[in-house]
Amino acid sequence: MKKFTYTITDAQGIHARPAGMLVKEASKYKCNITIDKSSNPADAKRIFSVMSLAAKKGDIVTLTFDGIDEEPACKAIKDFFSKNL
Repeated sequence: MKKFTYTITDAQGIHARPAGMLVKEASKYKCNITIDKSSNPADAKRIFSVMSLAAKKGDIVTLTFDGIDEEPACKAIKDFFSKNL
């Protein structure tokens, strides 16, 4: 299991466009990818689940990767967050 924590820096938070891009990126991997904000976990491969977090600028999210390809998934999603959120 891999984990990392990230503070949202985008002024609009995780809104529709980056949420869709995140789901697309997460769907490339077989492992389970969960985003957790304030003990409210969401499946990173489901757009409505990600949007339900309502993550705003300054919110801290924890991403958890569990499965066969967790290492490359963690690296790719971490890069995605640093470039887009």
